[in-house]
Amino acid sequence: MDSGVSPAARALLALEVIQASPGITADRLAAKLDVSERAARRSVGVLREAGIPIESVRGPYGGYRVGRGLRLPPLTFTAAEALGLVMAVLDGHHDASDPASPVGGALGKIVRALPERVAAQAEAVRRATAPAPDRAAARPDPQITATLVGACEDLQRLRVWYRAESGNQWDAEVDPWAVVVRHGRWYLVCWSHGSGGRRAYRIDRVRQVEVLDAGFERPAPFDPVEVLEEHLAVGWEYTAEVIIDAPMDTVAPCVPRTLGKLEALDARTCRLVGSTGNPWWYAEQLAALPAAFRIAGGPELRHTARVVGQRLLRASGVSLDDQESRSTGDATATSVDGVASQRGRP
Repeated sequence: MDSGVSPAARALLALEVIQASPGITADRLAAKLDVSERAARRSVGVLREAGIPIESVRGPYGGYRVGRGLRLPPLTFTAAEALGLVMAVLDGHHDASDPASPVGGALGKIVRALPERVAAQAEAVRRATAPAPDRAAARPDPQITATLVGACEDLQRLRVWYRAESGNQWDAEVDPWAVVVRHGRWYLVCWSHGSGGRRAYRIDRVRQVEVLDAGFERPAPFDPVEVLEEHLAVGWEYTAEVIIDAPMDTVAPCVPRTLGKLEALDARTCRLVGSTGNPWWYAEQLAALPAAFRIAGGPELRHTARVVGQRLLRASGVSLDDQESRSTGDATATSVDGVASQRGRP
């Protein structure tokens, strides 16, 4: 049974089920909602208290149906609006053409509510389009996401069960500040009471959510996107400290905030301090720096950078031993040439 759904949200789901299946019995409604029969009847009561006419008929052919008096506003779209909506959904959710999926089912309802001419165009685009999957995107569970968004709106504390990319699992008591979508991924920006600091959790890695009785106050002023970008670089399993042989003004435009905090050591050197849950990704980002650098802290990152470098050398046809020999030879030749030049000077 799903205890993370609010009574109001469950009542709306019950209304949708009753509209789609007039005459549905209480036990079948309970099965559709994944709740007990008593909870299903309670949802019907919530609808009736809200003024929605839900009729019930006893007997073997009885059940719930929406009575007269309920008037839902009609959907009115232009052809451009309808096609734009379908294209946006297909772009963001590549299972939108599957009517069995939640997104595909919702899109189908919208298409069926459109005028016939507009619906035909929208359905043609939906049927004929074959979008390529976005490997960077991550689809979170819709119910967990809805619970998180509701807690952000209601300023309600949560307990979340989380699984990191490394496979580590833990639970934490958090104050949910905001849900942010960034580059196809959904994040919960929050205050973690266990860690005593700001955190950003990938929602697709949240395994379970429990709404707690305690409330909280969101900090002000508060920019959720800025907080997310700042804190994507902190609180991860593996630390990183990188010394870069270039002025901070030169390096700063090439270092995203998700890598960590950049600070000047002197006029010609700066330092990057951060953390990561994926040393391979972090090492690849460092390779794009426009200056020489060395990893001063973070044994996991140093090891990963060494392995990545060895792979690249092997791919170029040069082994690490060959490279070291060549470097030594080049240095010796340079020294000899330098001595010869000194001797040849007048």
